[in-house]
Amino acid sequence: MATSGYPRKIGLLGGSFNPAHDGHRAISLFAREALGLDEVWWLVSPGNPLKPAQGMAPLTARLAHARRIAARAPIRPTAIERQLGTRYTVDTLGALIRRYPNHRFCWLMGADNMRQFGAWKNWRAIARTMPIAVIARPGYDARGHGGSAMNWLRRFVRPARQSRNWMDWRAPALVLLRFRPDPRSATLLRQADPFWHREYRNRGVRDALTHRFLLSPPPAPPLKERF
Repeated sequence: MATSGYPRKIGLLGGSFNPAHDGHRAISLFAREALGLDEVWWLVSPGNPLKPAQGMAPLTARLAHARRIAARAPIRPTAIERQLGTRYTVDTLGALIRRYPNHRFCWLMGADNMRQFGAWKNWRAIARTMPIAVIARPGYDARGHGGSAMNWLRRFVRPARQSRNWMDWRAPALVLLRFRPDPRSATLLRQADPFWHREYRNRGVRDALTHRFLLSPPPAPPLKERF
């Protein structure tokens, strides 16, 4: 997956990955080709502030499954946010830039996320930190459904035909990438198999980026022992 020389071009795809699926892999590989990236890093969130904790599988299970889905592809699933101690994207991006000064980063997001991007902490600061590539997903159009954030970002949209030049862009910069619709979603997978993460119970996983070993949390004690 490595290439010689610097700077390395890295796409960052954040999310709960609850669970990761082939749709994540497909859009990552599509973005890698469209943007000329060396790798895509999946930032498996310890806890998404905009999503309820109920129904969220353990971090180790989500990371382990993401590694399985990303196998043999230039994709690195990582729980580095837990090591960095960051919870919000704006803080994570700043920490990554400081930690990897020889890398150049592009933030990747699905068009569906543009609807809530304006609710993210310091979203304008995120846009000023690095270029953003928005990947179209079924039922969403980033231009038409982006809400207040897209209204502000619209003036910074770059032509998709220039997407491989993103390293030359000064942020804010936004490119809209059209991708063949993919109906797969983590929500549908959870509905089909709510206990998909049980196979990773009591197992650890090595972080593909930091190479640290994450241990599964110990099982909760029986209810009668908690009082």
